[in-house]
Amino acid sequence: MSQSGTLVLIMTIAVLAPLLAYGIGRWLPVPLAIFEILLGVLVGPDVLGWAGDGQVIDTLSNLGLAMLIFLAGYEIEFDKVRGDTLKRSLAAWGTSLAVALGVATLLSGWSKGVYVGTALTSTALGTVLPVLRDAGELRSRFGSVMMAFGAVGEFGPIIAMALLLSGRSPGRSAAVLAAFALLTAGAVWWAMRPRPPWFSRVIARTLHSSAQFAVRLVVLLLAAMLGISGALGLDILLGAFAAGLLTRLVLHGAAPESAGAVLEKVEAMGFGFLVPVFFVVTGIEFDLDALLSGGRVLLLLPVFLLLFVLIRGLPVYVLAPPDLVRRDRRALTLFASTALPLVVAITTIGVDDGILPTDEAAALVGAAMVSVLVFPLAGLRLRGERTPAERAVRQTESW
Repeated sequence: MSQSGTLVLIMTIAVLAPLLAYGIGRWLPVPLAIFEILLGVLVGPDVLGWAGDGQVIDTLSNLGLAMLIFLAGYEIEFDKVRGDTLKRSLAAWGTSLAVALGVATLLSGWSKGVYVGTALTSTALGTVLPVLRDAGELRSRFGSVMMAFGAVGEFGPIIAMALLLSGRSPGRSAAVLAAFALLTAGAVWWAMRPRPPWFSRVIARTLHSSAQFAVRLVVLLLAAMLGISGALGLDILLGAFAAGLLTRLVLHGAAPESAGAVLEKVEAMGFGFLVPVFFVVTGIEFDLDALLSGGRVLLLLPVFLLLFVLIRGLPVYVLAPPDLVRRDRRALTLFASTALPLVVAITTIGVDDGILPTDEAAALVGAAMVSVLVFPLAGLRLRGERTPAERAVRQTESW
Protein backbone atom coordinates (compact mmCIF):
# COMPACT_ATOMS: atom_id res chain seq x y z
CA MET A 1 0.00 0.00 0.00
CA SER A 2 1.20 3.54 -0.74
CA GLN A 3 2.19 5.91 2.05
CA SER A 4 -0.94 8.01 1.52
CA GLY A 5 -3.09 4.88 1.73
CA THR A 6 -1.29 3.76 4.87
CA LEU A 7 -1.84 7.18 6.44
CA VAL A 8 -5.57 6.93 5.69
CA LEU A 9 -5.58 3.47 7.27
CA ILE A 10 -3.72 4.76 10.35
CA MET A 11 -6.16 7.62 10.83
CA THR A 12 -9.08 5.24 10.37
CA ILE A 13 -7.68 3.20 13.25
CA ALA A 14 -7.17 6.42 15.23
CA VAL A 15 -10.90 7.12 14.88
CA LEU A 16 -12.00 3.54 15.52
CA ALA A 17 -9.85 3.05 18.64
CA PRO A 18 -11.70 5.59 20.86
CA LEU A 19 -15.01 4.04 19.83
CA LEU A 20 -13.80 0.62 20.91
CA ALA A 21 -12.35 2.06 24.12
CA TYR A 22 -15.66 3.78 24.86
CA GLY A 23 -17.72 0.67 24.15
CA ILE A 24 -15.55 -1.73 26.13
CA GLY A 25 -14.85 0.87 28.81
CA ARG A 26 -18.33 0.36 30.23
CA TRP A 27 -17.12 -3.05 31.43
CA LEU A 28 -13.33 -2.76 31.39
CA PRO A 29 -11.39 0.56 31.20
CA VAL A 30 -8.68 -0.45 28.71
CA PRO A 31 -6.10 2.27 27.88
CA LEU A 32 -6.66 3.75 24.44
CA ALA A 33 -3.07 3.03 23.36
CA ILE A 34 -3.74 -0.72 23.57
CA PHE A 35 -6.46 -0.55 20.91
CA GLU A 36 -4.25 1.58 18.68
CA ILE A 37 -1.36 -0.86 18.96
CA LEU A 38 -3.46 -4.01 18.55
CA LEU A 39 -5.26 -2.61 15.50
CA GLY A 40 -1.85 -1.66 14.12
CA VAL A 41 -0.70 -5.26 14.57
CA LEU A 42 -3.88 -6.43 12.83
CA VAL A 43 -3.27 -4.38 9.67
CA GLY A 44 0.49 -4.93 9.80
CA PRO A 45 2.56 -7.29 7.66
CA ASP A 46 2.27 -10.27 10.05
CA VAL A 47 -1.56 -10.44 9.94
CA LEU A 48 -3.58 -8.71 7.18
CA GLY A 49 -0.66 -7.03 5.47
CA TRP A 50 -2.63 -3.92 4.54
CA ALA A 51 -0.23 -1.27 5.91
CA GLY A 52 2.96 -0.20 4.21
CA ASP A 53 5.86 1.90 5.40
CA GLY A 54 7.93 4.82 4.19
CA GLN A 55 9.78 7.95 5.21
CA VAL A 56 6.64 10.05 5.73
CA ILE A 57 5.04 7.49 8.04
CA ASP A 58 8.28 7.04 10.01
CA THR A 59 8.67 10.81 10.39
CA LEU A 60 5.11 11.24 11.65
CA SER A 61 5.61 8.35 14.08
CA ASN A 62 8.80 9.93 15.46
CA LEU A 63 6.98 13.24 15.85
CA GLY A 64 4.20 11.41 17.68
CA LEU A 65 6.69 9.93 20.15
CA ALA A 66 8.30 13.35 20.61
CA MET A 67 4.89 14.93 21.23
CA LEU A 68 4.03 12.23 23.78
CA ILE A 69 7.23 12.93 25.72
CA PHE A 70 6.71 16.69 25.32
CA LEU A 71 3.25 16.50 26.90
CA ALA A 72 4.62 14.34 29.72
CA GLY A 73 7.23 17.01 30.40
CA TYR A 74 4.59 19.74 30.33
CA GLU A 75 2.43 17.95 32.93
CA ILE A 76 5.15 18.06 35.59
CA GLU A 77 4.29 20.51 38.36
CA PHE A 78 7.54 21.76 39.83
CA ASP A 79 5.99 22.68 43.17
CA LYS A 80 5.03 19.01 43.68
CA VAL A 81 8.06 17.29 42.12
CA ARG A 82 10.67 18.35 44.63
CA GLY A 83 11.92 17.82 48.17
CA ASP A 84 11.82 14.40 49.79
CA THR A 85 9.56 12.90 47.12
CA LEU A 86 12.01 13.86 44.37
CA LYS A 87 14.94 12.45 46.35
CA ARG A 88 13.08 9.18 46.80
CA SER A 89 12.23 9.12 43.08
CA LEU A 90 15.88 9.58 42.11
CA ALA A 91 17.03 6.94 44.59
CA ALA A 92 14.45 4.45 43.31
CA TRP A 93 15.42 4.96 39.69
CA GLY A 94 19.15 4.86 40.43
CA THR A 95 18.66 1.56 42.24
CA SER A 96 16.63 0.23 39.31
CA LEU A 97 19.34 1.21 36.82
CA ALA A 98 22.14 -0.43 38.81
CA VAL A 99 20.19 -3.66 39.29
CA ALA A 100 18.91 -3.70 35.69
CA LEU A 101 22.35 -3.24 34.15
CA GLY A 102 23.80 -5.87 36.46
CA VAL A 103 21.10 -8.47 35.78
CA ALA A 104 20.92 -7.84 32.03
CA THR A 105 24.72 -7.90 31.66
CA LEU A 106 24.96 -11.11 33.66
CA LEU A 107 22.36 -12.78 31.44
CA SER A 108 23.39 -11.51 28.00
CA GLY A 109 26.65 -9.58 28.22
CA TRP A 110 27.27 -5.82 28.33
CA SER A 111 26.66 -4.94 24.67
CA LYS A 112 23.13 -6.34 24.65
CA GLY A 113 22.48 -5.95 28.35
CA VAL A 114 22.84 -2.17 28.29
CA TYR A 115 19.87 -1.89 25.91
CA VAL A 116 17.70 -4.34 27.83
CA GLY A 117 18.72 -2.95 31.20
CA THR A 118 17.98 0.67 30.27
CA ALA A 119 14.58 -0.31 28.87
CA LEU A 120 13.66 -2.10 32.11
CA THR A 121 14.05 1.13 34.12
CA SER A 122 11.56 3.22 32.14
CA THR A 123 8.11 4.42 33.18
CA ALA A 124 5.52 5.34 30.56
CA LEU A 125 4.57 8.65 32.16
CA GLY A 126 2.99 9.90 28.94
CA THR A 127 0.75 6.82 28.91
CA VAL A 128 0.00 6.78 32.64
CA LEU A 129 -0.91 10.46 33.06
CA PRO A 130 -4.02 10.33 30.80
CA VAL A 131 -5.21 7.28 32.77
CA LEU A 132 -4.78 9.14 36.07
CA ARG A 133 -6.39 12.27 34.62
CA ASP A 134 -9.43 10.36 33.39
CA ALA A 135 -9.77 8.68 36.81
CA GLY A 136 -9.59 12.02 38.65
CA GLU A 137 -6.33 11.05 40.37
CA LEU A 138 -3.88 13.43 38.74
CA ARG A 139 -4.26 16.28 41.27
CA SER A 140 -4.42 14.01 44.32
CA ARG A 141 -1.51 13.25 46.65
CA PHE A 142 -1.13 9.89 44.92
CA GLY A 143 -1.07 11.63 41.54
CA SER A 144 1.65 14.06 42.60
CA VAL A 145 3.81 11.22 43.94
CA MET A 146 3.28 9.23 40.76
CA MET A 147 4.20 12.31 38.74
CA ALA A 148 7.52 12.58 40.57
CA PHE A 149 8.43 8.91 40.26
CA GLY A 150 7.16 8.79 36.68
CA ALA A 151 9.05 11.94 35.65
CA VAL A 152 12.33 10.45 36.86
CA GLY A 153 11.40 7.14 35.23
CA GLU A 154 10.85 8.96 31.95
CA PHE A 155 13.75 11.40 32.08
CA GLY A 156 16.31 9.07 33.67
CA PRO A 157 16.33 6.49 30.84
CA ILE A 158 16.63 9.30 28.29
CA ILE A 159 19.78 10.49 30.06
CA ALA A 160 21.01 6.90 30.25
CA MET A 161 20.39 6.52 26.52
CA ALA A 162 22.51 9.59 25.85
CA LEU A 163 25.35 8.26 28.03
CA LEU A 164 25.25 4.54 27.29
CA LEU A 165 23.71 4.11 23.83
CA SER A 166 25.24 6.99 21.89
CA GLY A 167 28.32 5.10 20.73
CA ARG A 168 30.58 7.82 22.18
CA SER A 169 33.03 7.45 25.01
CA PRO A 170 31.58 8.13 28.49
CA GLY A 171 33.67 11.29 28.82
CA ARG A 172 32.54 12.72 25.52
CA SER A 173 28.92 11.77 26.20
CA ALA A 174 29.08 13.54 29.55
CA ALA A 175 30.56 16.63 27.87
CA VAL A 176 27.77 16.67 25.27
CA LEU A 177 25.14 16.29 28.00
CA ALA A 178 26.76 19.12 29.95
CA ALA A 179 26.56 21.31 26.85
CA PHE A 180 22.89 20.45 26.43
CA ALA A 181 22.28 21.14 30.12
CA LEU A 182 23.89 24.58 29.80
CA LEU A 183 21.78 25.41 26.75
CA THR A 184 18.67 24.18 28.54
CA ALA A 185 19.55 26.23 31.63
CA GLY A 186 19.84 29.28 29.42
CA ALA A 187 16.45 28.51 27.94
CA VAL A 188 14.98 28.09 31.43
CA TRP A 189 16.43 31.48 32.44
CA TRP A 190 14.81 33.00 29.36
CA ALA A 191 11.50 31.23 30.08
CA MET A 192 11.38 32.51 33.67
CA ARG A 193 12.09 36.14 32.80
CA PRO A 194 9.12 38.52 33.11
CA ARG A 195 7.34 39.01 29.82
CA PRO A 196 6.23 42.47 28.59
CA PRO A 197 2.47 43.14 28.89
CA TRP A 198 1.93 42.83 25.15
CA PHE A 199 3.03 39.18 25.23
CA SER A 200 0.04 37.91 27.21
CA ARG A 201 -2.28 40.24 25.26
CA VAL A 202 -1.14 38.76 21.95
CA ILE A 203 -1.68 35.24 23.30
CA ALA A 204 -5.20 36.09 24.46
CA ARG A 205 -6.21 37.96 21.30
CA THR A 206 -4.94 35.30 18.89
CA LEU A 207 -6.08 32.30 20.93
CA HIS A 208 -9.25 31.86 18.88
CA SER A 209 -8.07 33.33 15.60
CA SER A 210 -6.09 32.01 12.65
CA ALA A 211 -2.89 33.55 14.08
CA GLN A 212 -2.65 31.10 17.02
CA PHE A 213 0.48 32.83 18.33
CA ALA A 214 0.78 30.68 21.46
CA VAL A 215 0.42 27.38 19.61
CA ARG A 216 3.02 28.46 17.06
CA LEU A 217 5.35 29.48 19.90
CA VAL A 218 4.93 26.04 21.49
CA VAL A 219 5.77 24.34 18.21
CA LEU A 220 8.81 26.61 17.84
CA LEU A 221 10.06 25.70 21.32
CA LEU A 222 9.60 22.01 20.57
CA ALA A 223 11.34 22.29 17.19
CA ALA A 224 14.19 24.30 18.71
CA MET A 225 14.86 21.79 21.50
CA LEU A 226 14.60 18.88 19.06
CA GLY A 227 17.05 20.68 16.81
CA ILE A 228 19.51 21.35 19.63
CA SER A 229 19.43 17.74 20.83
CA GLY A 230 19.83 16.49 17.25
CA ALA A 231 22.73 18.86 16.55
CA LEU A 232 24.53 17.56 19.67
CA GLY A 233 23.95 13.96 18.62
CA LEU A 234 21.50 13.29 21.47
CA ASP A 235 18.21 11.47 21.22
CA ILE A 236 15.36 13.80 20.28
CA LEU A 237 13.37 12.56 23.28
CA LEU A 238 15.69 14.53 25.54
CA GLY A 239 14.87 17.68 23.62
CA ALA A 240 11.14 16.89 23.63
CA PHE A 241 11.06 16.44 27.41
CA ALA A 242 13.01 19.65 27.96
CA ALA A 243 10.68 21.50 25.58
CA GLY A 244 7.68 20.40 27.65
CA LEU A 245 9.26 21.77 30.83
CA LEU A 246 10.15 25.06 29.12
CA THR A 247 6.70 25.50 27.61
CA ARG A 248 5.07 25.15 31.01
CA LEU A 249 7.38 27.78 32.48
CA VAL A 250 6.71 30.21 29.62
CA LEU A 251 2.92 29.85 29.55
CA HIS A 252 2.28 29.71 33.29
CA GLY A 253 4.69 32.56 33.90
CA ALA A 254 3.61 34.93 31.13
CA ALA A 255 -0.04 34.05 30.49
CA PRO A 256 -1.43 31.82 33.26
CA GLU A 257 -5.01 32.70 32.36
CA SER A 258 -4.52 31.33 28.84
CA ALA A 259 -2.22 28.39 29.64
CA GLY A 260 -5.06 25.88 30.00
CA ALA A 261 -6.64 26.82 26.68
CA VAL A 262 -3.27 26.67 24.90
CA LEU A 263 -2.58 23.23 26.36
CA GLU A 264 -5.96 22.01 25.12
CA LYS A 265 -5.04 23.06 21.59
CA VAL A 266 -1.62 21.41 21.77
CA GLU A 267 -3.16 18.24 23.21
CA ALA A 268 -5.68 18.24 20.38
CA MET A 269 -2.80 18.34 17.89
CA GLY A 270 -0.90 15.66 19.81
CA PHE A 271 -3.55 13.20 20.93
CA GLY A 272 -5.76 13.93 17.94
CA PHE A 273 -3.10 13.22 15.29
CA LEU A 274 0.57 12.63 16.09
CA VAL A 275 0.42 10.38 19.17
CA PRO A 276 -2.08 7.91 17.63
CA VAL A 277 0.21 7.63 14.59
CA PHE A 278 3.07 6.60 16.88
CA PHE A 279 1.07 3.91 18.65
CA VAL A 280 -0.49 2.52 15.46
CA VAL A 281 2.90 2.40 13.72
CA THR A 282 4.30 0.64 16.80
CA GLY A 283 1.71 -2.06 16.20
CA ILE A 284 2.37 -2.19 12.46
CA GLU A 285 6.11 -2.63 12.98
CA PHE A 286 5.70 -5.17 15.81
CA ASP A 287 7.38 -8.48 14.89
CA LEU A 288 4.48 -10.79 15.74
CA ASP A 289 5.91 -13.75 13.82
CA ALA A 290 9.10 -13.67 15.86
CA LEU A 291 7.15 -13.57 19.11
CA LEU A 292 4.78 -16.40 18.16
CA SER A 293 7.50 -18.63 16.78
CA GLY A 294 7.52 -20.34 20.16
CA GLY A 295 10.36 -21.54 22.30
CA ARG A 296 12.63 -19.22 24.23
CA VAL A 297 11.35 -15.96 22.72
CA LEU A 298 7.75 -16.53 23.80
CA LEU A 299 8.93 -17.41 27.30
CA LEU A 300 10.88 -14.16 27.47
CA LEU A 301 7.69 -12.08 27.43
CA PRO A 302 6.45 -13.04 30.92
CA VAL A 303 10.06 -12.93 32.15
CA PHE A 304 10.44 -9.32 30.97
CA LEU A 305 7.03 -8.45 32.42
CA LEU A 306 8.11 -9.79 35.80
CA LEU A 307 11.40 -7.92 35.55
CA PHE A 308 9.53 -4.64 34.99
CA VAL A 309 7.87 -5.15 38.38
CA LEU A 310 10.93 -6.43 40.22
CA ILE A 311 13.54 -4.06 38.79
CA ARG A 312 11.50 -0.89 38.30
CA GLY A 313 8.56 -1.42 40.64
CA LEU A 314 10.12 -2.95 43.76
CA PRO A 315 12.50 -0.02 44.48
CA VAL A 316 9.52 2.32 44.03
CA TYR A 317 7.52 0.34 46.59
CA VAL A 318 10.38 0.38 49.10
CA LEU A 319 11.23 4.08 48.66
CA ALA A 320 7.68 5.47 48.30
CA PRO A 321 6.82 8.31 50.72
CA PRO A 322 5.84 6.93 54.15
CA ASP A 323 2.47 8.71 54.16
CA LEU A 324 1.16 6.39 51.42
CA VAL A 325 -0.80 3.43 52.75
CA ARG A 326 0.17 -0.07 51.67
CA ARG A 327 -2.37 -0.43 48.86
CA ASP A 328 -1.36 2.95 47.45
CA ARG A 329 2.27 1.82 47.49
CA ARG A 330 1.26 -1.30 45.58
CA ALA A 331 -0.69 0.81 43.10
CA LEU A 332 2.31 3.14 42.72
CA THR A 333 4.49 0.10 42.05
CA LEU A 334 2.24 -1.03 39.21
CA PHE A 335 1.95 2.41 37.63
CA ALA A 336 5.71 2.93 37.81
CA SER A 337 6.27 -0.49 36.21
CA THR A 338 4.16 0.47 33.20
CA ALA A 339 6.42 0.93 30.18
CA LEU A 340 6.13 1.28 26.42
CA PRO A 341 7.28 4.39 24.50
CA LEU A 342 10.88 4.37 25.68
CA VAL A 343 11.01 0.58 25.38
CA VAL A 344 10.04 0.96 21.72
CA ALA A 345 12.65 3.68 21.23
CA ILE A 346 15.45 1.76 22.97
CA THR A 347 14.75 -1.56 21.24
CA THR A 348 14.56 0.22 17.88
CA ILE A 349 18.04 1.67 18.49
CA GLY A 350 19.32 -1.75 19.54
CA VAL A 351 17.93 -3.47 16.44
CA ASP A 352 19.21 -0.71 14.13
CA ASP A 353 22.67 -1.03 15.71
CA GLY A 354 22.61 -4.76 15.01
CA ILE A 355 23.09 -5.64 18.68
CA LEU A 356 19.58 -6.54 19.84
CA PRO A 357 17.92 -9.43 17.92
CA THR A 358 14.47 -8.67 16.52
CA ASP A 359 12.85 -11.57 18.37
CA GLU A 360 14.14 -10.42 21.76
CA ALA A 361 13.12 -6.85 20.92
CA ALA A 362 9.63 -8.15 20.09
CA ALA A 363 9.45 -9.97 23.44
CA LEU A 364 10.50 -6.83 25.32
CA VAL A 365 8.02 -4.61 23.44
CA GLY A 366 5.33 -7.27 23.90
CA ALA A 367 5.93 -7.27 27.65
CA ALA A 368 5.70 -3.48 27.67
CA MET A 369 2.39 -3.68 25.78
CA VAL A 370 1.03 -6.12 28.35
CA SER A 371 2.21 -3.80 31.14
CA VAL A 372 0.20 -0.94 29.61
CA LEU A 373 -2.86 -3.18 29.43
CA VAL A 374 -2.62 -4.78 32.87
CA PHE A 375 -0.74 -2.58 35.34
CA PRO A 376 -2.74 0.69 35.16
CA LEU A 377 -6.03 -1.21 35.41
CA ALA A 378 -4.76 -3.17 38.42
CA GLY A 379 -3.42 0.04 39.96
CA LEU A 380 -6.75 1.82 39.56
CA ARG A 381 -8.53 -1.17 41.09
CA LEU A 382 -6.23 -0.98 44.10
CA ARG A 383 -6.88 2.75 44.37
CA GLY A 384 -10.63 2.09 44.23
CA GLU A 385 -10.58 -0.23 47.22
CA ARG A 386 -11.10 2.33 49.96
CA THR A 387 -13.56 3.28 52.64
CA PRO A 388 -16.17 6.07 52.26
CA ALA A 389 -14.03 8.32 54.50
CA GLU A 390 -11.00 7.74 52.28
CA ARG A 391 -13.06 8.47 49.17
CA ALA A 392 -14.12 11.80 50.69
CA VAL A 393 -10.46 12.67 51.34
CA ARG A 394 -9.58 11.67 47.77
CA GLN A 395 -12.29 13.96 46.36
CA THR A 396 -11.02 16.80 48.54
CA GLU A 397 -7.47 16.20 47.25
CA SER A 398 -8.71 16.29 43.65
CA TRP A 399 -10.36 19.67 44.23
